[in-house]
Amino acid sequence: MAGSPEAAEEEAAAQSRAARSGKRAAPAGDLQPAKLSRAELYRPPTSEELSQLKETEDLFHSSLLRLQIEELLKEVTLKETKKKKIDAFLHEISSLLSAIPETPETELTDQAWLPKGVKVPFLQVPFSVKGRFRFLPPAELKVVGSYLLGTCIKPEINVDVAVTMPREIFQDKDNLNQRYHRKRALYLAHIAQHFSKEKLFGSVKFAYMNSNHLKPILLLRPQGKDEKMVTVRLHACPAPGLFKPSRFYPSKNNVRMAWFMEQSTPKQGAAEPPTPHYNNSILCDTVLLSHLHFLSSAATDFPGMKDGLALLKVWLNQRQLSKGLGCFSGFLVSMLVGYLLMKRKIVKMMSGYQVLRSTLQFLATTDLSVTGISLVKDADVSLPVLDDFHQAFEVVFVDPSGLVNLCADMTASKYHQVQFEAKRSMEILDDRMVDGFQALLMTTKPMLRTFDHVFYLKHVSKLQGACKKMQLLNELMDRGGNYVAAALPFIVSLLTRGLAGRALLVAHSLPEIPEWPIDTEPPKHKDVGPLTFGLLFVPEFAASVLEKGPQADLPEAQDFRTFWGEKSELRRFQDGSICEAVVWEADTVCQKRLIPEQIVRHLLKLHMDVPESSICYTGALLESVIRPGREVSGTGEEAMVSVVCSYDDLSRKLWNLKGLPLTVTAVQGVHPALRYTDVFPPIPMKPIYSFHAQIKTKHLLLPSEEKPCPAYIAPLTIICHMEGSGQWPQDKEAIKRIKAAFHLQLAELLQEQHHLVCRPAVTHTDVYKDGYVFRLQVAYHREPLILKEVVTPEGMLKYQDTEESRQLELETLHLPYLTSSLHGLQQQHPVFGSTCRLAKRWVSAQLLSDNISEECVDLLVAFLFLHPAPFTPPSSPQVGFLRFLNLLATFDWKNNPLIINLNAGLTDADCTEIKNKFMAARSRLPVMFIATPKDQWSSMWTQERPSAQILQRLLVLASESLRALEEQLMDPLNSQDVKMVFRPPLDLYDVLIHLNPNQIPRHLEGVDRPLKSFTRGVVKNSAAVKILFPVVDYDPVQCYLQELRDAFSDLALFFYDKHGGEVIAVLWKPLSFQPQPFKVSNVKGRMVTSLNNELVCVPNVEAILEDFEVLGQGLVKSVEARTEKWTI
Repeated sequence: MAGSPEAAEEEAAAQSRAARSGKRAAPAGDLQPAKLSRAELYRPPTSEELSQLKETEDLFHSSLLRLQIEELLKEVTLKETKKKKIDAFLHEISSLLSAIPETPETELTDQAWLPKGVKVPFLQVPFSVKGRFRFLPPAELKVVGSYLLGTCIKPEINVDVAVTMPREIFQDKDNLNQRYHRKRALYLAHIAQHFSKEKLFGSVKFAYMNSNHLKPILLLRPQGKDEKMVTVRLHACPAPGLFKPSRFYPSKNNVRMAWFMEQSTPKQGAAEPPTPHYNNSILCDTVLLSHLHFLSSAATDFPGMKDGLALLKVWLNQRQLSKGLGCFSGFLVSMLVGYLLMKRKIVKMMSGYQVLRSTLQFLATTDLSVTGISLVKDADVSLPVLDDFHQAFEVVFVDPSGLVNLCADMTASKYHQVQFEAKRSMEILDDRMVDGFQALLMTTKPMLRTFDHVFYLKHVSKLQGACKKMQLLNELMDRGGNYVAAALPFIVSLLTRGLAGRALLVAHSLPEIPEWPIDTEPPKHKDVGPLTFGLLFVPEFAASVLEKGPQADLPEAQDFRTFWGEKSELRRFQDGSICEAVVWEADTVCQKRLIPEQIVRHLLKLHMDVPESSICYTGALLESVIRPGREVSGTGEEAMVSVVCSYDDLSRKLWNLKGLPLTVTAVQGVHPALRYTDVFPPIPMKPIYSFHAQIKTKHLLLPSEEKPCPAYIAPLTIICHMEGSGQWPQDKEAIKRIKAAFHLQLAELLQEQHHLVCRPAVTHTDVYKDGYVFRLQVAYHREPLILKEVVTPEGMLKYQDTEESRQLELETLHLPYLTSSLHGLQQQHPVFGSTCRLAKRWVSAQLLSDNISEECVDLLVAFLFLHPAPFTPPSSPQVGFLRFLNLLATFDWKNNPLIINLNAGLTDADCTEIKNKFMAARSRLPVMFIATPKDQWSSMWTQERPSAQILQRLLVLASESLRALEEQLMDPLNSQDVKMVFRPPLDLYDVLIHLNPNQIPRHLEGVDRPLKSFTRGVVKNSAAVKILFPVVDYDPVQCYLQELRDAFSDLALFFYDKHGGEVIAVLWKPLSFQPQPFKVSNVKGRMVTSLNNELVCVPNVEAILEDFEVLGQGLVKSVEARTEKWTI
């Protein structure tokens, strides 16, 4: 039984058992582990082992990368047992094919012989064509493509079979006017009709090869549970030597204008245009076998090629480059590896990883749209040269026959995208700080998360008009009437020129047509659905309002005017030159980010006749949730800048204060607005006195009970560091008093020297300036140390962290440092702040803002900008937010620390050390562990929160929100309601406390803006100096929440959206509902009942709900109990 499948399975089982027990598996037949002698155990490594170690050290950054790649290859390659099944399936197909009956000869246009159950898989436009057709069984069958080479990879196993159509069914001139293509389609239709009756097949369908309308193929899948296992693709191809190759050179014509336009007589003297794509599509069918021979000779004695191709295919799949019309297919990448082998850029000694690197390196440095490459070995004078190909095609890669361009359908833009990805991938592989394997091979790059702005051409049928306007008749003839394929290269080059300087990359999705059942009509050109375009920006120039053109008297000026149409105008510049220029309308930062949208809409309308309604631009749909008010057109960036200016001015005034006993050594802001990440930045306000009660003696205002609650005024905290001196006391209470004295004096001096209204308190001084309230807190650098002092019973003095000292260090050292680091990040990446604000708005909308600190969210977003691999750093808030959700949902928090290298303060060795220590101490560390250069071990921002349950909830919400949001954004034909991910699901909460809107000071910040709002007793600031101090930091809902938590935290959790939420959601703690023994200490919030003749305490839910209302009288509208969970 040694060679039988059972034996093989037994051996495999034995090996896996051995592997699990940590031993090497012994060969079959000898299942006893061989005992090694001492000499063997300690023998020096062989030369092969040494070279392997050396290779690991030189090539892979670590042995981990090598192991990961080996594991991945195991995952994607086909198992032997599957191969046997597939071979058996292929044999059965072969025998069925030879048994298909012949048909009598008819005219090509007379298709009545085909039964009703099958439709010709070809768009026969125009229908009339000369020629005759009959079906004869195929001359031969050959398996071609990756299956034979062993380079096909899961999840989709495709086996390509070339079915050679016998010579007898062809006539002369079959190369003209789609005659060959139609015969090919009829041939497949007849096979399909017979196969559809066979029990062998689970499904028989048609598809277009790489979505090319001229090339239908037949897809066969086995019956039953193996249906998903394999797809056999039948390609009909002509008998060898049927066509003369010289007829199909790129400069030759094979589609007659008169036939295509359905005119009876051709125009006199009109030259027929060349049809290179049409010619290429016929030539492809003639070289299937020669390509197979070329690849198999490359793959012999070259095990690394198989692995390298598997890795390259995974790389292409993750980037969505390997499917559709003009894709960079697995076959193409195989031919490229063959080319590199021929040119000795790759040698047969190389491993799979080296093949991957060499190929990416070649792609990154070679532009095939400028200098094409050819696989022809011996130059033949009669063959077309590379220049001929360059005139006919955008990207050139010629096959060994010298006739076929393998990249015929690819647009230059698509190749540039591949080139860009290859460059980026090489950078990632060379960067020791990045997990290259994860970034390159395990991360998908959908367009929505890759490009800064994405827009859709909703109705591709509009491109018919574009072809007319651009006079693309020759291209249409060449591509068999496919107006999408004809217009696409022109659209992309138009946009690339219009966005030059702003965009690094203008990419498009590949038109893809799904397979279809054999009894339905073939899909039309418009069935590719909406076309997607992606823009990747150069952050410095993407938002510039001016497009400067050539000087007015130069000949290029006319070209510039033609390109921009009526938008172009003459302008005089500061250097005295008079130039053509285009100026775009945009006032706010958020409008400037959308200038590319104006450009796209303008150019497509002007040059392509594409109406605005057909373009769906999803660059900034999400930004409405961080717009501060109805009448404001921006998204708060300007408000943030004015806060920072006011703060800078105040800090200068503090530096220069005269009359302080000690000077101010540093002024540091810690409020999120001062690092540009406050969700709704403060707006300058001045109180309206009639809305407040006044305490005359103290010049203070109080909220009035009759009026709605005044608008929320956030105090902007600033830390003032005072210089050290021997005069500072060494006692913590005394220090507090000295600080209080400083607060009083600061208020006095600011009032005297700068006429600022101040209100001192023991712990801080509030300063009203430019309509903002700044809260100054004095800090003394030795205070945390003094707070750490502990005297032991023996009278020894020792230092240990206390809760108080930790809190003080956080406020006066770490928070200012974090704020200044993130402020710096905002200067490098202009959309960092807006991305943070979207992320925090989402966390708050999910009612979780009290369970995760603002600093933690800011750091998560900073990670996306500092470690964006495999992407580029975001240049629009929307793409940043999508990646934030993806990071939350996919990061492995349990097994990895999130290392954020702020200011490049960590080295490679530091990161390794952090990871190792993290693994060693995992159980004692917070569930979400974030390490930064200044905080490598304690993860201070996630120390207390989120808890494991909250983190789990966050991950679920993030992955659901991401799915829903991408679904909305990818569906341009519907309403695209993106706010749905900011409306939290309330069904899992036990109690909802509905609040009274006129007592919610931030009511207007709600996701769905309220229809009517209340006057909040403040006006936008006027330049008043003498004013009564406004009510600061007063939010009744927060006070109410604090009371609820103080009273009921042992029984329930409370959740609230602080940005204008109208509901407080309550979740009972399951443990608190277990009956507890009757003791006086257990009675709070509980009632006594008897259970099994014992007195026990259980929560008195009715009374608690009543307490909720009593505590929030005037603020609570109603309390709604949602579940019956508390019944014991």
